[in-house]
Amino acid sequence: MSYFANSLFDIAFPDAPDLRFERSVEQDLQGRFAGIDEAGRGPWAGPVVVAAASLNYDNLPEGLNDSKKLTEAKREELFEQILEVADVSVCVQSAQTIDRLNIREATLQGMRTCARSLSVPVKRFFIDGKDVPHHLPQEGQAMIKGDGRCLAISAASIVAKVTRDRLMVKMDKYFPEYGFAKHKGYGTKQHQEALAAHGVTPLHRCSFRPIREMIEG
Repeated sequence: MSYFANSLFDIAFPDAPDLRFERSVEQDLQGRFAGIDEAGRGPWAGPVVVAAASLNYDNLPEGLNDSKKLTEAKREELFEQILEVADVSVCVQSAQTIDRLNIREATLQGMRTCARSLSVPVKRFFIDGKDVPHHLPQEGQAMIKGDGRCLAISAASIVAKVTRDRLMVKMDKYFPEYGFAKHKGYGTKQHQEALAAHGVTPLHRCSFRPIREMIEG
């Protein structure tokens, strides 16, 4: 059975990342492909991070899956392994870029940058979610919940998540009163209380309603 199809709705998705899907796509394309995913669309502070990954299916890290389904320790372990064996690119879009473009466009721009930055040519990009950026170097195909169904997207999701988490931990040292190392910029109670006490920082997305309303008073 071939898992590859031109239409999103024609793909018979496996229930979890499945090497059969990847092998089938490789055979149909007669070449490599890449997965693209992001981390951090929802937080009130910090960047959105996009990653692309093209894997060597003869040398795969074990345990690839949607980064949200993995423990922090497992993500960190797989992150290092992915970088050793895969072609990976990462794009970090700052809060200022998000405010200028909006979160969707900043994410799509990051996807285009990552797609163009891989060192090994690929014949198709599989992208987690519903959106496919315009002007990719090769055709892109959206995959709903692709980070749990395509190993290449799983790898990209892990790279994006670990990169962003590490950045937010680093930022915690500059803004320790906000607790970024713990909540990574999401709108937790701790974060809300810190905002009420200390105001916004350069890391905050001023176009997001909770932050905008605080600025406007």
